[in-house]
This record gives sequence, C-alpha cells and structure tokens, in this order.
Amino acid sequence: MPKPQLAQEDIPPGEAIYIEDLAARLKAKIIKDNPTGIMRRDAHPKMHGVVKAEFIVEPNLPEELRVGVFAEPKTYPAWIRFSNQNGTIQPDIKPDIRGMAIKLMGVSGEKLLEDERDAQTQDFIVISTNVFVTRDVKQFDDLIKAMTSNFLAIAWFFLTHWRVGWNLFKSMKKDANPLQIRYWSTVPYLFGEGRAVKYSAIPKSPATDTIPSQPDDDFLRQAMTRQLTGGSVAFDFAVQFQVDPDTMPIEDPGRAWSEAASPFRKVATIVIPQQEFDSELQREFGENLSFTPWHSLPVHRPLGGISRARKVVYRLISAFRHQYNAVARAEPRGWNIN
Repeated sequence: MPKPQLAQEDIPPGEAIYIEDLAARLKAKIIKDNPTGIMRRDAHPKMHGVVKAEFIVEPNLPEELRVGVFAEPKTYPAWIRFSNQNGTIQPDIKPDIRGMAIKLMGVSGEKLLEDERDAQTQDFIVISTNVFVTRDVKQFDDLIKAMTSNFLAIAWFFLTHWRVGWNLFKSMKKDANPLQIRYWSTVPYLFGEGRAVKYSAIPKSPATDTIPSQPDDDFLRQAMTRQLTGGSVAFDFAVQFQVDPDTMPIEDPGRAWSEAASPFRKVATIVIPQQEFDSELQREFGENLSFTPWHSLPVHRPLGGISRARKVVYRLISAFRHQYNAVARAEPRGWNIN
C-alpha cells in the first residue's frame, strides 16, 4: 500500500451511504426534539450570543502563511456565534462542548458551495476540545443511532467503542465564560496546494471568571454580557500544519495532532469589541444564521470524512429548519441586522 501523502484524503467504501443515513437520523431527531416552537439545530442549538467582531490578518506573515484570506493584511468584519453543543437545551452548569462559529464577511472569490458560489463569507468553526468524538462517518452514524435508541444500545456502543467514550469524557467540561476558553477545529483543512492545517482560537488574556456558586441556567450568556459591557475581548487565530501523514491523519479527527511536533502559528487576531448583544432582535438574527465549513474558498477546503458528511448534513438541516420556520436563508453582508 502506498504511503499516504500530506493533505491526502482517503474516502472509505460505503461512506456516502453512512452520510445519507446520518442526515436522515439527525433530521428525524430535530423533528422529535422540537415538537413545538421553532425548529432548532441538531447540534449547538443553545446560543449564548452572536457578537460583532473583527478578524485582523497579521501583517508581515511569511510567504508560506499567505494563503486565501490570509494572503494580505486585511480586517474582515465578522459575526461570531457562541453556543453549547448538546442537542438538548439544558442548564449551562451541565458538562458540555462549547462552540465558536466565526463568519467573515467581505471575502471575495468563488466559494465551494454550488448554490452559493458568489457568497462573500468564509466560515471557521471551532469547538472547546482538540479531538472530534469519533474516527469517521460510520462510527459517528453508529453513535447517533445508539444515542437515539435506548439505554442498552448506548451502553453496548460505548463498551465496544472505548476511544469514543474516552474522547467524549475528556471533551465534556464545565466552563465559566465562553470568551475565556480555547477552541480547536478538530478536523483538518487545506491551506493551499498540498498542505493541511487545523485551526485554533486562543484567548489573549488569562481566564479570570469562575463558575457561580448558584449558577443561573444561562450564566454563560450572562458572563459574556458582563465582560463585553466592560470592554473588548481578543483571541489569537492560529494554524497547525500537518507534518506527518501517519501520526497526524486526515481521516481520523479523533486523534489530536501533536503540538510538540507542529506548534500552532498565529495568522490573525480576533477582536470582539465592547458591545451590547443580548437583544431579542440579535438573538433572532443569530438563530437564523447558518454556519458550515463549506462556506469557504477552495484554498481552505475542508478535508476528511467528517467534513464530507458536514457538507451534506449542514445543508440539509439548515434548509429544512429555515423552511419550517418560514425564514429566508441568506448570508449576511455586514453588521446590520435590520
């Protein structure tokens, strides 16, 4: 068998069938989970806030980092949505995976999605763990099948998939403030021809908040509100290059890439300015936004099976819930939400 190359995908047999099954299961799940009211996302339905931000590409980047949106010093206006991963909306004190979905605007160039080639957005999706829970689409489909079945099915799945259970256990945490934790992409992306990277958003200031002794169900949103009322927040946005196709696989995001072998390198600064964001209008705007790593320039194309599944699943779920909620699906062009 030939040695795998850097940034090389290896699509397993039957993957398309598992993607189709996964999409159907997740659609059925949100229909069951949302019998009344609006139709919400299958993952990350609880939003702490969607905030205005600036994505500032570093000046004087070395040539190997000047790719796509990082090709030249530039400041992109952005929307960032912070959320809880769990498909059920629950109190913030519950251990969970947190999400940070970043949408740059004013990004020129043809994009990957066939029906949105002229969109002026580029999405980067990162979460509060450095590994995805499963190895591939089949394993993820089996996980969802078990989780939507019964206790015995769930127990058997985790007994026979110990690494999934371990990854999930490590990822589920209690946090004091979404603005004060680190996020990773977990899955890889192209970074120009023949190169792959993972992303990370790293807080520039140390965490200072602690979990309240008697936390409100929505204390994470309250923590964000309090911090952004008092001042701005910043993250470093960094890339980690794949340097070994064996120990840093493309098709297994359940394995972390070693930061000792390939440190993250800063390419941009995210600044979330002081602001008030917790209005009913802005919450509705955030609910109706769609994020997908396939809102992307070709030079930043998502890689691996989980991302190939996301292309299908995210589009299906987004189209379905917007149609159900009678809301037009459109990419924003600026900070105006009226």
